[in-house]
Amino acid sequence: MSSPSSPRFLVGIDLGTTHTVVAYSPIGDDLESSPITIFEIDQLIAPGEVARKPLLPSFRYHPASGEMNEAELVLPWDIQPVAGEIENVIIGEFARELGAKVEGRQVVSAKSWLSHTGVDRTEAILPWSANKGASNSVNTSVEKVSPVVASASYLNHVRQAWDYHHRDAILCEQEVVITVPASFDEAARALTLEAAAMAGLPNVLLLEEPQAVCYDWYTQNKDQAEELLKDIPLLMVCDVGGGTTDLSLIKVSSKNNKLALDRIGVGDHLMLGGDNLDLALAHKAEQRLHGSAKKLSAAGLSKLIQQTRKVKEQLLSDNAPATAKVTLLGSGSRLIGGAKSIELTREEVHDIALDGFFPLTEFTDQPSHRQAAVVEFGLPYAADPAISKHLAQFIDLHASVCREALADHEALTTSDSELIEDQPIIPSAVLLNGGVFNSPLLSERVLNIFSNWRGDSVTELHNPHPDLAVAYGAVAYAKARHGAQLKIGGGSARSFFLMLEGKKKCKQGLCLLPKGIGEGTEVRLDQRTFALTLGEPVRFNLISSTDDSHTKIGELVTFENNSDNESFVTLPPFIATLESERDRAELAANQKDREEVTLACQLTEVGTLLIECVSVSDDRKRWKVEFGIRKDLARLNRNKGDSTLAQSILPARMEEAIDAIKLIYGGSTKKTNNKAIKTLRNDLDKLLGKRDTWETPCLRELADTLLDSKKRRRRSDIHERNWLKLTGFTMRPGFGYPSDEWRMEQIWPLYQHSVQFSDNTQTWSDWWTFWRRIAGGLTQEQQLVIFKDIAKYISPSATRNSKLSKEMQERSYEDMVRLAASLEHLPFENKLQLIESIFGRLQKTQYSQAHWWAIGRIATRSPFYGSAHNLLSPQHIAYCLPELMDFDWRKDPNIAFAAVMMCRMTGDRTLDIDEENRKKVIAKLKACKAPASWIQMVSEVKVLTESETKRVFGDALPTGLRLID
Repeated sequence: MSSPSSPRFLVGIDLGTTHTVVAYSPIGDDLESSPITIFEIDQLIAPGEVARKPLLPSFRYHPASGEMNEAELVLPWDIQPVAGEIENVIIGEFARELGAKVEGRQVVSAKSWLSHTGVDRTEAILPWSANKGASNSVNTSVEKVSPVVASASYLNHVRQAWDYHHRDAILCEQEVVITVPASFDEAARALTLEAAAMAGLPNVLLLEEPQAVCYDWYTQNKDQAEELLKDIPLLMVCDVGGGTTDLSLIKVSSKNNKLALDRIGVGDHLMLGGDNLDLALAHKAEQRLHGSAKKLSAAGLSKLIQQTRKVKEQLLSDNAPATAKVTLLGSGSRLIGGAKSIELTREEVHDIALDGFFPLTEFTDQPSHRQAAVVEFGLPYAADPAISKHLAQFIDLHASVCREALADHEALTTSDSELIEDQPIIPSAVLLNGGVFNSPLLSERVLNIFSNWRGDSVTELHNPHPDLAVAYGAVAYAKARHGAQLKIGGGSARSFFLMLEGKKKCKQGLCLLPKGIGEGTEVRLDQRTFALTLGEPVRFNLISSTDDSHTKIGELVTFENNSDNESFVTLPPFIATLESERDRAELAANQKDREEVTLACQLTEVGTLLIECVSVSDDRKRWKVEFGIRKDLARLNRNKGDSTLAQSILPARMEEAIDAIKLIYGGSTKKTNNKAIKTLRNDLDKLLGKRDTWETPCLRELADTLLDSKKRRRRSDIHERNWLKLTGFTMRPGFGYPSDEWRMEQIWPLYQHSVQFSDNTQTWSDWWTFWRRIAGGLTQEQQLVIFKDIAKYISPSATRNSKLSKEMQERSYEDMVRLAASLEHLPFENKLQLIESIFGRLQKTQYSQAHWWAIGRIATRSPFYGSAHNLLSPQHIAYCLPELMDFDWRKDPNIAFAAVMMCRMTGDRTLDIDEENRKKVIAKLKACKAPASWIQMVSEVKVLTESETKRVFGDALPTGLRLID
């Protein structure tokens, strides 16, 4: 068996949304000319029938117990499932076919879910369309897996198939390259690596997919590539796959009289691809099958999409027939008898594909930015489906590097340069990839779009195999790493700056890495040192820029106003915690352990920024600085136009405010002035301005001061109450700002200590309000601890227990109800238990106001910070609604608003209520003269206003943060 240090093959894996493809090449003396071959993957294509295919459809099917004979699911190898896998899962072609016949048991688009920041990608949430909790549904028994496990399962299937055919050269010992979209963020790349490790591939390289396409094109044309590209200064790779549109710009030049290719620009993550076209056709077929009055279930639509996908491929192909049939099978015993069929015409499919997704737009046409993206099956697709508009926007955003590439190629004169400034620089060549471009019709349309913008013809770089190019190119990249062919260079497409505090309103940035620096080149900022405290998180706030100015490493640049230059992009914060080597006893007396460090930076092979803190005294002591990404952080964002988190100027009298807090909660043992503690909050308002205007950096600065004195909150009842009020206010919503996770780790132990002055009902009220305000920063385990403690009080039986009944009143029952309803990480079963208890309480009118708010929060269709997979199902909402409809909403608007939250439109039919109930709620809202915005929330997808956010969640968000729907 080969040694891990001596791989025999270079292997490229295209882990695609629709298909997974594997290519390989033997490593030998003549690596340059060694052939690249597609590895055909064994997979089930029918019960008991296994075949080797070049494409492994990225589909999973989760059969019901007893649905399949295990003997018919046997593969050539003994299956070794990944951790978290279910039994008897079917992967590949047979899974794709089964999904077209049976509802709610198919996992699709796992790759899109892997990059979806609105859910917990490590939770078992797929298949998304499985109808959870409906007692009359056959799908209640569907086992689920996480997007990470689903992705790992495809790689694991590939590994086992490879190992079966290469027993003396198993896959984990080969040099493996896995491709990812160029637009994948740090979290999605990290999760891809995690999935690979779960699949038994701990050491892999990542490569951007558009680069892989370019590598494959060069391999196919290496003997004539220089001639083919001699008049092309700039080419654009347009990869429209099943789930994403991935764009990259490649600069063509000559270095040392040899052809050079450099990637100089990549696009943002755009969830728009062939799946969207399938979905659009399914919507048309659905309307024709059922009319506009009735919608299919999410699982039914998923089943229909598998039919329209086949029709799309058929009617967009060469020599396509005039029509194709779509057949929607029934369910259960009516599988055949309940089948319905309609026909879609070639013209209909062409119109939707061309006019809907590739319209002939002007270069100045930008994508529309509706309030919210289109959501279907839980995935937030791009709001504007016109891919041509997104292409124009991408080129416009990279105008400076396009112009530079053309200038370098043409060696333009000054007068020519002035002329170019007034017109867009359109790439003169296009390389198309992805299953969409198997259709000559769509390929021709894209070329026409570019030609119209350019006013001249655009060269198409021929791609003979759009489904295979990425896998071929991954192997070509591996060859290039060994020096066996041209390597695409360019290094960083941006410069990176560390933002520093400025004494004035202007901001200063320290250049960490200049634009164009190569991958793997470590840069040391030895001329700049930093004193960092060990054992505490350190935040680094960065911006990047595509500006053409050639800034030097370590140079200090002044930014008068970021908004003056659109090339500057604020990055997520980088976080590091420098662990101390000193004995813990030495640090017990609050002694600060500091280390003087400098920064070492480099761009990795996958285009990510790597930063390390390096001890000045010992070069071997290094601390890695990582993106501060948490699974729920993406639900919050800074308002457009706000300054960066680190650079928001703190109020002028911030030091006085901190001193005021320390005066009350400081370490002095002398008796605190009672008047000062009573007026503390008003004093802070006078020093910092009105409380609601305090920006997040100001709030967290105050929170840090309060947390430092958390033990001293127990000096008196009023000390405790004011501490809870101020700390809850300054820490809300518990996440969304750098180092919040670390802060929450400091806060959670307080829960076990409970309140000190437990005989005061107001203190209990402040206690529960404190935890409600910061609940978004608690883990599911922590929320379950809180829920277990207060659920006994919310149960209807509590009123029959004299001890509990007394404690309910003493401990501020209504605040407990509001807190319980705000625990969005609670599993589905606990939420169901909670809402049933609250409905049981509604017989007692004195509890109604808090209860109605809680019902709306628990049953909402759009959570604040929790994952949508934990929400109550539409069937449960339909079961609860009659309880609300019986009340007079004019007398109590709280009931009406609860109904609004339960019926709020999301656009995701796995979450939205049925149309019949929606119409009833809208009619009742109109009859009781509810606000127009409430009716709008039920009738269409709508982003909450600030006042609506406050009503829904009980608090306004801190200034500078906004909720992303």
